[in-house]
Amino acid sequence: MNILLRPITVLAICLISSASAVAQVSLTPPAADAPAKSAAKPKAKPSTAVKKPAEAETPKPVATETPKPAATPAPAQTVWPTPVPDDPNVDLVFGAYQRGQYKTAFDLATQRAQFGDVKAMTMLGELYANALGVKRDYAKAADWYRRGSDGGDREAMFALAMMRLEGRGGPANREEAAKLLASSAKLGNPKAAYNLALLYLDGQTLPQDLRRAAELLRVAADAGNPEAQYALATFYKEGTGVPKDPEKAVRLLQAASLADNVDAEVEYAIALFNGTGTPKNEAAAVALLRKAAKQNSPIAQNRLAYVLVNGMGAPMDKIEGIKWHLIAKTAGKGDPMLDEELAKLSPEDRAKAEAGARRWLGAKSSALDAPATAGQPTGQNPR
Repeated sequence: MNILLRPITVLAICLISSASAVAQVSLTPPAADAPAKSAAKPKAKPSTAVKKPAEAETPKPVATETPKPAATPAPAQTVWPTPVPDDPNVDLVFGAYQRGQYKTAFDLATQRAQFGDVKAMTMLGELYANALGVKRDYAKAADWYRRGSDGGDREAMFALAMMRLEGRGGPANREEAAKLLASSAKLGNPKAAYNLALLYLDGQTLPQDLRRAAELLRVAADAGNPEAQYALATFYKEGTGVPKDPEKAVRLLQAASLADNVDAEVEYAIALFNGTGTPKNEAAAVALLRKAAKQNSPIAQNRLAYVLVNGMGAPMDKIEGIKWHLIAKTAGKGDPMLDEELAKLSPEDRAKAEAGARRWLGAKSSALDAPATAGQPTGQNPR
């Protein structure tokens, strides 16, 4: 029996991400909760310092009847200059940026931009947009992104498009944003392809075209974009813009899940539990639900509570299950059956479940002080 089955309806609304040239927009179906996720830039290891040459060893005097020679003084220490990189194409600007040396990146980029370096122009836009090494100035960011875009840099095109969609650094202009996204996507930018797909889903800035949206999502998904993989999976699951194909949907969900997309983890877990488009594996499904629940997905918390209380795919643990039920209820994902199980617990077990929920919720634990009446859900329970 497909007790965890939950249909997904594609949300044709463009959710625009925050200001960053690497920001991405999340496409979330109505039943999914997509917690924000912030991406940290890796820091490059600083270059290895040049070692100083060893001091010359003073030769030992030979025992002869001739007078001993004067001791040889130790050579003075030499200050060695920083070596010039062997590769003249090494991007010192981006290297400084990766190491968090934003002021250095700003100074170097400013010098290079004067000589027409479009990558340096894009970097200046990034620094101004995110207040890195310089005071935030959206107008200047948009200006530098414009210069980089005019020079053919696909990242500048994407970043400027996002600013135009959000009305930062100038008035909002969705038509200009769509053109910039199309140009960036044509140059192979998967983030631009993904966001352009959302505009085709939206049907406001561009005429709604589900087939074109699916094509763009496929481009971004093939490039490894987990949001696009998840969105395209919903297309294949529902037959939206593409032929319905549960197997392809599951493969995309698996790929996005491996990239830690929480919504994909939940949907892949449900597919595994029910054996939809993939061999049935309840234990693996419960493990994924547990992972997503710990990432604060209310739907995962709700479904994990259900399987633990009923001992499905994992040993029965009503206290742990009710703990997750109480946590999910604070986000509006209640379940009348689980409320009934809560009412059946002994006072001691209920106290343990509530204590566990309070420990998890921390400052939000006051939400448990007035639980809903047993049998009255606080939200729609996905199946």
